[in-house]
Amino acid sequence: MSDNNMRVALVTGGSGGIGQVVAERLARDGMAVAVHYAGNKGKADDVVSSIEATGGSAISVGGDVADENAMTQAFDAVEAAFGGIDVVVNTAGTMTLGSVADFDLDALDRMHRTNIRGTFVVDQQAARRVRSGGAIINFSTSVKKLAFPGYAPYAASKGAVDAITLILARELRGRDITVNAVAPGPTATSLFLDGKDSDTIETLEKATPLERLGQPEDIAESVAFLAGPARWVNGQVIYVNGGAI
Repeated sequence: MSDNNMRVALVTGGSGGIGQVVAERLARDGMAVAVHYAGNKGKADDVVSSIEATGGSAISVGGDVADENAMTQAFDAVEAAFGGIDVVVNTAGTMTLGSVADFDLDALDRMHRTNIRGTFVVDQQAARRVRSGGAIINFSTSVKKLAFPGYAPYAASKGAVDAITLILARELRGRDITVNAVAPGPTATSLFLDGKDSDTIETLEKATPLERLGQPEDIAESVAFLAGPARWVNGQVIYVNGGAI
């Protein structure tokens, strides 16, 4: 399905939002791409079709990122299709907002299951399977430093992602595999814009010196850098937010 010299990327959460744009960008960079989805196979297959329509190689793989058996099968499927894995980009995540005083603890557990356990499970498979010269890229958030009220549960889950990222980079000593995290700021995705009025969005746009929200393409640019040429960037959290902090 791909030639032996083609690099292979698995993008979790690749069926929509930032993940979709990342998958399409890595394909344009010449990688074979596995587009992961949690529940919507149709959307993932649409991304695969868009990649194939421009001459790229892609497959879709499904499963709950927090389920180690499902992720084992997903990684198996990628290796069976393309012969190995070089890049794992872990964009899959969920965000529920609310104040610390009033937050529902069951919602906290659900979000942390996806964002923390999911990152850990995917990174565990990546640590076992990514080939020499490869890259593991997790997704953090700039809101850890921006400290918007209502974001504590979500920011806490991404603080855990930072810790996993920095330590895994050191645990992979001698393997020639980089491990980094991208920490986007406010980005114009449906997940972020949902429920926000125009005044709120305008305030967020003005928060950066560039006076606009980030676009998924801005985030994908940073991922492509870490996935390809950035071999001397390792064990870092890269803040991609237009200068908001």
